[in-house]
Amino acid sequence: MTKSELMAKMANKQPHLLQKDVELAVNSVIELLTSTLASGERIEIRGFGGFSVNQRQARVGRNPKTGDAVQVPSRYMLHFKPGLDLREKVNASRTVLKTIKDV
Repeated sequence: MTKSELMAKMANKQPHLLQKDVELAVNSVIELLTSTLASGERIEIRGFGGFSVNQRQARVGRNPKTGDAVQVPSRYMLHFKPGLDLREKVNASRTVLKTIKDV
């Protein structure tokens, strides 16, 4: 789902809101999430999951083409851990899809 598709679905579910209001709300939430993670803080949305920033240490990697050793610098990575409700819903929907495909 793209950002524009998300805004369209939200506008359809809330017809009393103007498209501009939905766009402002989505953009505000995304900006708040981005700035919070950029400052190193953790975000937890109950039932959905948690976002955190982890640092990967510098390491020696390999160039797959030549096999030469390459120094890979340390960097920060975004980590998402889904919440229990999200995991259960995804697993339940995948089980139903698999059952339908098997029939």
